[in-house]
Amino acid sequence: MTKIALNLITGRTIQQGVAMEGGKEKDAYTKACGIIELDLSDLKKLGAWRNTNVRVTSQYGSVVVKAIEATQGPHPGLAWIPMGPWANSVTNPNTYSTGMPTFKGV
Repeated sequence: MTKIALNLITGRTIQQGVAMEGGKEKDAYTKACGIIELDLSDLKKLGAWRNTNVRVTSQYGSVVVKAIEATQGPHPGLAWIPMGPWANSVTNPNTYSTGMPTFKGV
C-alpha cells in the first residue's frame, strides 16, 4: 500500500468516553477508539477504502486501525485518532513530568 506523511493529533470523543465506561475489553471500545479519521483526499492518496485497516507508523511505534472518513473538515494532511491504546502506540510516551504524554502533532 502507498505511504503518505500526515500530521497526527488525538483527542477525546463522547463515543470513546461512553465506551470506556462500558469496559475497554468490549467491542464498542475498539469501534470507538481503534480508528483513524482521514480527509477523503488523503484516503484517496493512500489508496485505502473507508472502513479498511491501515497501518499508522511514527517514530514511537506502529499500530493497525480502521480508516474512516473524517467527521470534521476538510483537513487534508491531518489525521486524528481518539485517545486510547491505539493512539498511545504511536505517540511520545515521555510525559515531561506532567503525567500526560504529548498527543498532538506527532
